[in-house]
Amino acid sequence: MTDTIAAIATPFGSGGIGVIRISGPGAFGIAQKLFSTSRGPEKKPPQLTSHRVCHGFILDGGDVIDEVLVIPMEGPRSYTAEDVIEIQAHSGTIVLRRILGLIFDCGARPAEPGEFTKRAFLNGRIDLTQAEAVADIINARSDSSLKFAASQNLGSLKDDIVQMKDILMDLLSRLEASIDFPDEVTPFSFSGDDEASLDLVIERCQTLIQQYEDACFLKTGIRVAICGEPNVGKSSLMNQLLNKEKSIITAVPGTTRDPIEEGLNIEGIPFVVIDTAGIHETDDLVEIIGIEKARDHIGIADIILYLSEPGKTFSERAFLKTVPEEKKTLFVINKMDLVEDGKPGKPALPTLPDHLSHIPVVEISALTNLGIDRLKQRLMDFCIRNLDMENDAVIPNLRHKTALSLALDHLTAVRAGMAEGQEEETLALDVKNSIDSLGTITGETASIDILDAIFNNFCIGK
Repeated sequence: MTDTIAAIATPFGSGGIGVIRISGPGAFGIAQKLFSTSRGPEKKPPQLTSHRVCHGFILDGGDVIDEVLVIPMEGPRSYTAEDVIEIQAHSGTIVLRRILGLIFDCGARPAEPGEFTKRAFLNGRIDLTQAEAVADIINARSDSSLKFAASQNLGSLKDDIVQMKDILMDLLSRLEASIDFPDEVTPFSFSGDDEASLDLVIERCQTLIQQYEDACFLKTGIRVAICGEPNVGKSSLMNQLLNKEKSIITAVPGTTRDPIEEGLNIEGIPFVVIDTAGIHETDDLVEIIGIEKARDHIGIADIILYLSEPGKTFSERAFLKTVPEEKKTLFVINKMDLVEDGKPGKPALPTLPDHLSHIPVVEISALTNLGIDRLKQRLMDFCIRNLDMENDAVIPNLRHKTALSLALDHLTAVRAGMAEGQEEETLALDVKNSIDSLGTITGETASIDILDAIFNNFCIGK
């Protein structure tokens, strides 16, 4: 790359420090033109030493624009693997734009979104999984998503892909040698070691795909819909979970008409909690619309909290009309403060029939906070029971899962072909296609369209 790019790398607005990043062959020359170690009338060119901070001033002619720190980094020991200059100035829209304008006047051009990270990828400093992890770190919504993104940024997924490709490349090279030089090499035959190696790659692909299923929620949040009949305390429960008054609470049934949703973080796991309208038979047009919206949110939720209360008889008909059979569901009995020991005339608790006994039951009081911590723990158990929070290395995104699924299809075909004695040419084609699919994850075989789609989602300056 022969051009030099520049951009403001910190958010716009007033603050303590604002960073401008310059990358490319002209970066050091631009710094020499604009930066001086003296603010006097005679400009003193700086002695820029790679990876050493230098204090001085940005000058426009003889005018001081700002007092700054300059950090020079010679390639390839820099973020982009090119010559990089980072200028730490005071953070203010006017001063940063003024300095950036001077940099453009010296020959740099504005950086496109994600172009610094794209250059790091194109220059071989990072692979595509690490580049995507940069965006995941920036957009992390919880400690857990940050932990996994940081692991991916260190190359955890890349290492897995490289190991799988090495196994397949060895297999492909022997297949192709047998095809191209049948008279010069021993005819190819699958050994027990080949079968074991192929099974190992297949198993690893399956594990990574399952990991996506188990952990993709860490990016978007687990959707939890609170539902049930009117006036069982759905809004009170939402407010208690969020520890703030988000939903309106009254004794009048049907207060909640439109679903209300809010983010919630439990021990580093992001949730999106939705308070839905009470589902019941009604002729009120507005309530009917609210109930339909509630059903829509229940349909896309990951976990259902179905609320009831003491004194109510469990209605299987109402439950089955509300909760899809395949949904993860917790049966929550609210208002347990009404059945405290010593209270006269305690109402009976609703009970689930035997064929629904697999649904966990949690007893709470949204009014007194009784059982709320236990409910949160149940939510945690539901969403991470198949996920090793300490040892799982990465969170594959949907692009990774799609590529892994395609590779797995080809590998499964190879495994079946081995058993059926399929022709070497067909086996070699499937092995090559699986290698190419894995290569799209790390970027070795990714198309320009894929690269543009990934880096265009970055912010400018990263």
